[in-house]
Amino acid sequence: MKIIVGSSNPVKINAIKENFNNPIYEVIGASVDSKVKAQPLSHEETRIGAINRAKACVDDLKGDLGFGLEGGIFFSEDHLYLCNWGALADKENSLYVVSGPTLRLPDNFKKPILEGLELNEAMFNLLGLQEVGSKQGAIGHFTNGVLCRTEVFNQIVKILWGQYLYDKKFSFSTN
Repeated sequence: MKIIVGSSNPVKINAIKENFNNPIYEVIGASVDSKVKAQPLSHEETRIGAINRAKACVDDLKGDLGFGLEGGIFFSEDHLYLCNWGALADKENSLYVVSGPTLRLPDNFKKPILEGLELNEAMFNLLGLQEVGSKQGAIGHFTNGVLCRTEVFNQIVKILWGQYLYDKKFSFSTN
């Protein structure tokens, strides 16, 4: 079974590989267009980015399954939060979508984000951390390593895969 991850980010690819560690699965990472801003600024934009990535993996790259994993930011009550979404698409046009945990970001991140910086760039400018999105992620840094980005995406993938298996077992459509 050919499984395509709509990203070249090693964190996202590894989250899929950890869940599909069997020779029957061929896991491939591929850059695809999320069709949203490089830094999604709402739950909805982040969710749509994940969906677009998953669908592109199946429709454009001809995977049996396509996964889209997207990190974003949203504002609530004048605070900035990190959010994560995942989507799984298949060749039968089934679509599964779930969100992961959210985390409040420090207030000093609001200004650079509102000025157009991506979170990765803000993490470098404010904290000196390079390519944090390809490593432990902001969630890893701000939880002092208790939870890292790979684990967040790993949980999202498990839920997506579980929904997919349930759907196939009981013919329950989530379209």
